[in-house]
Amino acid sequence: MKKHTIAIYAFNKISPFHLSVPCVVFGDNHPGMPEFELKVCGLKPGILTTTAGFDVAVKYGLEELASSDTIIVPSWHDPNVMPPTELMDALSIANERNAQLVGLCLGAYVLAETGLLNGRRATTHWAFMPEFARRFPEVNVDTNVLYVNDENLMTSAGTAAGLDCCLELLRKKYGGEAANKVARRLVIPPHRQGGQAQYIEQPIPVTANDSRLSGLIEWVRANLQMQHSLDSLAERALMTRRTFTRHFHQLTGTTVVQWLLTERLTHSQQLLEGTNLSIEHISELSGFGSPVSFRQHFKVTFGIPPTIWRQTFQG
Repeated sequence: MKKHTIAIYAFNKISPFHLSVPCVVFGDNHPGMPEFELKVCGLKPGILTTTAGFDVAVKYGLEELASSDTIIVPSWHDPNVMPPTELMDALSIANERNAQLVGLCLGAYVLAETGLLNGRRATTHWAFMPEFARRFPEVNVDTNVLYVNDENLMTSAGTAAGLDCCLELLRKKYGGEAANKVARRLVIPPHRQGGQAQYIEQPIPVTANDSRLSGLIEWVRANLQMQHSLDSLAERALMTRRTFTRHFHQLTGTTVVQWLLTERLTHSQQLLEGTNLSIEHISELSGFGSPVSFRQHFKVTFGIPPTIWRQTFQG
């Protein structure tokens, strides 16, 4: 059986971390996992500089992209520097044969410069999001996700979100269990919840209202089995619906509904991994209306049923 070939494009002034992300997911030997043929390529073979003060030797040139099933562009060193024409041409040709193309973090700029993201969904590091949207108005920029999977084009948010994107790429080809095993070996979550909003710098006013809201959030976390709504929480916080919504978003970066779902799923994960409680009991303790609703939300979010998650993390 032919190995799935993955080409990682490297360049001068590359970040060692961003270069290593796809390497640890696809290049390391993870027992029981399919092996990939991984090649780090430059414009041509030779020595490349890194941002950490040491060099890396690249064995392969750009011609390797022509036969690769997946091509990954790590975070680009400077959004104001145009990618080489030869690289953009190679990516366009690879797209025509429906190869999987991935732009990690600022690597999304490289895919966008080729025009391949026009009319497609994409994301990048939150700090560069406004500039990216202005520069590429034909790209449908998603501002609050860790990665975007749009058919054969994938892009990720900043830095560590590249790991999430690579795990999703692994999940896409070999299923959730494979991705979970690699994540477990790397000691990282198989699927992080939420998006970039929690990382965006935003001032959170320190007022009595905010202190009360922080206390309310802790109370909800301790009482997830109860039914909560925007109106009931606003009433408990002694705020109007509108004021509560504004303060809640400032504090959490998301909506009440999404936050509640995230908290309930997180709690259910902990119970699945650390207890032998039944699915029915876990759905009740996590605040889902029924085991059916719990299973549906869990599978939509993580790609696998709760029972498979438990088997993966309890062995």
